[in-house]
Amino acid sequence: MVVHEREPFNAEPPRGALGEEELTPLDTFYVRNHGPVPALDPAAWRLTVDGLVERPLELSLDALRERFEEAEVVATLQCAGNRRAGLADVRDIPGEDPWGPGATSTARWSGVRLADVLAAAGLLPQAAHIAFAAPDVSTIPDPPQPYGGSVPVAKACSAEVLLAWAMNGRPLPPVHGAPLRVVVPGWIGARSVKWLQRVTARREPSDAYFQATAYRLLPADADPAHAGPGDGISLGPIALNCDILRPGQQHTRLPAGPTEVVGYALAGDDRTVARVDVSLDGGLTWTQADLAPRPARWTWQLWRTTVELPPGEAEITVRAWDSTGATQPESPAHLWNPKGYANNSWARLRLVCG
Repeated sequence: MVVHEREPFNAEPPRGALGEEELTPLDTFYVRNHGPVPALDPAAWRLTVDGLVERPLELSLDALRERFEEAEVVATLQCAGNRRAGLADVRDIPGEDPWGPGATSTARWSGVRLADVLAAAGLLPQAAHIAFAAPDVSTIPDPPQPYGGSVPVAKACSAEVLLAWAMNGRPLPPVHGAPLRVVVPGWIGARSVKWLQRVTARREPSDAYFQATAYRLLPADADPAHAGPGDGISLGPIALNCDILRPGQQHTRLPAGPTEVVGYALAGDDRTVARVDVSLDGGLTWTQADLAPRPARWTWQLWRTTVELPPGEAEITVRAWDSTGATQPESPAHLWNPKGYANNSWARLRLVCG
């Protein structure tokens, strides 16, 4: 893993590790934390469901398993800071981890549908947002506070949103949110809150720092140190994105000639990837890559093609198109923002050949 921070632990797999399988092994799955991993006793742990509901609930893991139908979803999670390093190449982004293209991974999640739990609690008509609270305390806010976030009721009650206790057929590891986490497919990973302890139905979005102040897209001229609740654009569905996984590193030396190129493409929310284009001349001409079938509705698609690399320096450029006909912007310079979120510009890999 490429470790960006030890405490809180933040790490991503190297490019090549993601290009082998549709599902990401647990020891390769990226990790994004905002505070220390809390030590929770699964036997003593309880989930509270409250707020704008008729019947507040307190549920153990056993109660969740016994009262609700088990469900699975295969879904890709992606950090809002994925590919931040490309924005930092344009202009410095102080205080933020320089994520490469590996802050995204795919797993088979098992648990219960959040919609079923909310139905059992009797969600009231005036509830418009579902907030999630966790015990991991971050020192990023001043004063420090536990992590939290929310999603609109319509998303929360969609069948794909889970309260998950397992990934890839194994219990959640502590670093990935054991004993229970939210999984919100198609939305930025920040909304898939780990170590979940409370679900609250509200009229307004969560007022937690990581919903009200962080994970908001600020204008390029804004000072994030002075940003307050409600400033900028709240990030939700993932922006259309793709990157190159193999060859695995910038400035790798390769033989000239035929070279296989492998990568991923992901369209957030309920959109799909329609096409991936590859160029060797900076976007003057393009060829289409072969798209692998999507493993499931809420996942990335792996793509591959073979290119003829010329002797000397070469650059592979890639862009994706989604089912609405939208494509990625060309330059990270046009996307720069002071927190380094949502870099979905064309992917570029520079190589030395011969």
